[in-house]
Amino acid sequence: MGEKGALKERTDSRIMEPKQYNVIMLNDDFTTMEFVVGVLIDIFRKDDVTAQALMMRVHKSGQAVVGKYPYDIASTKVNKALARAREEGFPFRMTIEEA
Repeated sequence: MGEKGALKERTDSRIMEPKQYNVIMLNDDFTTMEFVVGVLIDIFRKDDVTAQALMMRVHKSGQAVVGKYPYDIASTKVNKALARAREEGFPFRMTIEEA
C-alpha cells in the first residue's frame, strides 16, 4: 500500500507582491521643461528620449504616470523631486495613486 493512501499536505506558499503605486506628474505653467526632464532622468532613471516623451505628455495632457513602484519607493522619489523643485523655486506637483 505504501504511499497510495497517504495524505499530501498542501502548502500554499505564494509570496505576496507589494501593492504598486503610480507616480503622477502634474503640469503647471511655471516649472521648466528642462527641470522636468532632469527629474525624470536623475530621480526616475529614465533615458533622455523617454524623459522628453514623458515631459511632453505631461505638458500636453496636464499629467502623466511616470513610474509604478511599491509605496515606499514611490514616496521617496516624489519627496526627492518635490524637494529639488522647492530648492529651485518651482511650484512642481506630483501625486501617488494606487495602481
